[in-house]
Amino acid sequence: MQRAAILFLSTALCAGSLALAGAAAAATPAKAAPAKSASTFITPKNAFGQPDLSGNWTNATLTPMIRNKKFGNQLVMPQDAVKAEEADLARQFAEGAKPTDPNAGVQKGEDKNVRPEFAAAGGDVGGYNIGWLDPGSQVMRVHGEPRTSLITTENGQPPARKAGAPAAGGFGRGMGSFDSYETRSLGERCIMGFGRNAGPPMFPNGFYNNDYKIVQTPDNVVIEVEMVHDTRIVRLNSKHRTDDVRPWMGDSIGWWDGDTLVVETTNIPQGEQFYGSWKNLKVTERFKRVGPNRLYYAFQVEDPTMWDKPWGGEYEFSALKGDLYEYACHEGNYALPGMLGGARHAEQEAAAAKTAPPAPAAAPAAKGTKGGAK
Repeated sequence: MQRAAILFLSTALCAGSLALAGAAAAATPAKAAPAKSASTFITPKNAFGQPDLSGNWTNATLTPMIRNKKFGNQLVMPQDAVKAEEADLARQFAEGAKPTDPNAGVQKGEDKNVRPEFAAAGGDVGGYNIGWLDPGSQVMRVHGEPRTSLITTENGQPPARKAGAPAAGGFGRGMGSFDSYETRSLGERCIMGFGRNAGPPMFPNGFYNNDYKIVQTPDNVVIEVEMVHDTRIVRLNSKHRTDDVRPWMGDSIGWWDGDTLVVETTNIPQGEQFYGSWKNLKVTERFKRVGPNRLYYAFQVEDPTMWDKPWGGEYEFSALKGDLYEYACHEGNYALPGMLGGARHAEQEAAAAKTAPPAPAAAPAAKGTKGGAK
């Protein structure tokens, strides 16, 4: 349960991704495609005459969604920091590729040589050591510039909420309680990927399986997400549903603005709230091919009951060197009943400890003897 409270990795052991297996074999994070976008790039067209966004893409990156406060209001990362970030991750993976002592026992996430989240991922029984992770090996570049965060607000942080607005709910995939499977996270239940891979808005999860397949038809654009095999269907030149039904990933409609696909999503379910917003949340995304191996992505979120004005961010997908494979995760996975069973066992132990009779007091030492009778 401790590992589950740190990461939503408990059900991920069933993943069958060959992309992940490739990362394990190399014991290094997958290399991204060249980052610099070509300013003179001409967007290719598909057989329907649409800008061609199709293919396999990845948004794996070292750049976090929220900016590290050490960078202040710097959106562009200084080159010395870029070199340090990328070199340090390479060091961590080299460290993680070393043979493990079979007699070392469980490390409980205490490895001081890697990031705390990486140590936590492999610390407990059944966890992954760093060689199995694929968080991306490079800082995110947008139009060739290395970025300190995916969010592009001035300080790289989500803006303050209006007075009286609901409290921030993170990604809407909080850990919840162990009272029922229904109170566990969507990632643990294999309903949606953890870390908001599916979106909208879409973000890398920082660990693995940050891969996507885009398929286009005359009437739809389909975005398949490797993590938990989520599939979002964007209806082109359509209208939003008016029945307030809230499907997973919301209700997405799209249209072409020149070479840019604009996707607008409403009707987002409460289980996928974004920083506490869901009922009145509208997400607008833009996809544009900006190079042979680069796909520009921008998002804007707005909720007049939550924030004073819209805000958002941007990044670029890299071409994935491979294909997407089945992520065989389902709610019947043994890990979920195992966690709930463990919680019931812990409750029984706690109850037994409360009702157990007090231990007998130690007999007093006999008078006249030092330290009691011999």
